[in-house]
Amino acid sequence: MSNIYNNILETIGKTPVVRINKLAPNGVNIYAKVESFNPMGSVKDRLAIGVIEDAEKSGALKPGQTIVEATSGNTGIALAMVCAQKGYPLVIVMAENFSVERRKMIRFLGAKVILTPAQYKGSGMLEKAKELSEKHGWWLPRQFENPANAEIHEITTAQEIISDFSEIGLDYFVSGYGSGGTLAGVAKGLKAGSPKTKIMVCEPDNAQILASGIPQIKDANGNHSESHPNFRPHLMQGWSPDFIPKLTEGTVSANLIDGYVAVDGNHSIQCSKDLAQKEGLFVGITAGATFSAALKIAETAPAGSNILCMLPDTGERYLTTALFEDVAVEMTAEEQAIAQTTANYRFDVTVAADSEGEMPAPEIESVNELDNLITDDAYPIVMVALEWCEFCWSIRKALAEYGITYKSADIDSVEYQENNRGGKLRVALRNKTTWNTFPQIFIKGEFIGGCTDLFDGIKDGSILDLLDKNGIKRNESVDTDPYQFLPSWLHPRQQST
Repeated sequence: MSNIYNNILETIGKTPVVRINKLAPNGVNIYAKVESFNPMGSVKDRLAIGVIEDAEKSGALKPGQTIVEATSGNTGIALAMVCAQKGYPLVIVMAENFSVERRKMIRFLGAKVILTPAQYKGSGMLEKAKELSEKHGWWLPRQFENPANAEIHEITTAQEIISDFSEIGLDYFVSGYGSGGTLAGVAKGLKAGSPKTKIMVCEPDNAQILASGIPQIKDANGNHSESHPNFRPHLMQGWSPDFIPKLTEGTVSANLIDGYVAVDGNHSIQCSKDLAQKEGLFVGITAGATFSAALKIAETAPAGSNILCMLPDTGERYLTTALFEDVAVEMTAEEQAIAQTTANYRFDVTVAADSEGEMPAPEIESVNELDNLITDDAYPIVMVALEWCEFCWSIRKALAEYGITYKSADIDSVEYQENNRGGKLRVALRNKTTWNTFPQIFIKGEFIGGCTDLFDGIKDGSILDLLDKNGIKRNESVDTDPYQFLPSWLHPRQQST
């Protein structure tokens, strides 16, 4: 069978089921359906292709029409992939408290992201998406109520599970719910093709909405008029919005759910870490939460039971959340001790002088070129830089924020490659400033230092005074802290103004 696909969308689905070995209790078998194997790393890829292709067939979605949807992130990322491949403009609405990496991924895929205040929760972002749809005539997938969301899981996810467990049987299927599509489609498919399988639904222990039996309050038009009374903010992004989705309501009313499991957020995070560090499964918080529920079910399941839990997405969606809060950026004490077991290439010792001894003499042509570069009246600010240096990029972003015109001479770029022009300029620069690091910044020919020197001068006002003295224009209304533009892996320097 060929593994050559016509486009990325053909790779959606057919995700693997993996046995849990070290973390599963004795006498019970736990398996995981690893949805991060989808091309954009989550189960929502199935939803995206399902609702869009259904709308194309029905004519509800016109060629080139803008799509708008409310999402906690994974649906937005999946829709952005499908829209990029199919050529639809996309606008995503997200509450501002969802992880930053999600909105960056959506924008990177070419879509727009509209943020709504966190206090309005999932209902707020949903209403904003509806408003935009009605105002501009954009197509709204309505993932929380669209039958196509459930149908794609009934015909793909459920059938994959039935096939995978055809020989050994499946006793429990464990899943949370977000839009309700995975739960609705898989539950319906399994009840038809694997009727002995019990459908177990996970909820945050502080926001047990379905298990409460309290119906969703709606207005006269059938819309969610307010949050469910049992909703509380929780750690599981993508799980349990502040209302009961229509697809989930249908699953409950059809009596397809066999039980509910309350899941602790802290234990979910620990389970995510355990899956990564003991099973090699790099997953997000909701996957850890589903696995936490599977462990709880295993405590009372009959011996020999087969339990399958859905692992909805990858851990990369949670880098700025509590999941990675205690993961170090710098070397830990243990890592430093390992580094010190050998003599060379260490951060805690002074670098030895090179074998060349004294600084080589610069060529006169390079000295003249450098002098002409840093005294060019057309560019009173000159940064001698490396093209892809993160600190050079920090300077570029800060100067752009302040509306300051400058010239960046990237001496490692193609422009400076011929006859080692960049290397010769580097020697001339080191001879002039004695610095080996980059960037090196000049104002009207005066060397003022590097990245943090410029940022310190902006914060204490000395650089701004120098710009004003030399008649260099800037946006005087801007007072942004330039240290926010440093690479994300650095801890921002705390300085008083």
